Amino acid sequence: MSVILDASALLALLNDEPGAARVAAAVAAGATIGAVNLAEVAAKLSDWGVPDDERREALGGLGLHVVGFDEDLAYRSSALRGMTRDRGLSLGDRACVALGQRLGVPVLTSDRNWQGVAVGVEFEWVR
Repeated sequence: MSVILDASALLALLNDEPGAARVAAAVAAGATIGAVNLAEVAAKLSDWGVPDDERREALGGLGLHVVGFDEDLAYRSSALRGMTRDRGLSLGDRACVALGQRLGVPVLTSDRNWQGVAVGVEFEWVR
């Protein structure tokens, strides 16, 4: 496993935004995504009118390792709230960071507001 993907990173790949090649390389190297972040991406595709079967095919075809949101991640993400509130991290953001903490793996994101957040996780930026 190379990195944990934040929803913003996966959306950069799907939209062929700057940094898409960096995300594609991470996916090819065996990236992981949390189920909460996968749900965020799937919801965005739904907003864009992509039918359910096409969303499942497109996202499933990437071969990402998907980790479910369990009790441990719920408590880890809640513990991050006070440390990240001033940066505006959402529940999905904190779930991603919590997964990075648990697995000891860097988190790949395009969210620059995470810079300087000291929570024991290395952040890598898409762009």
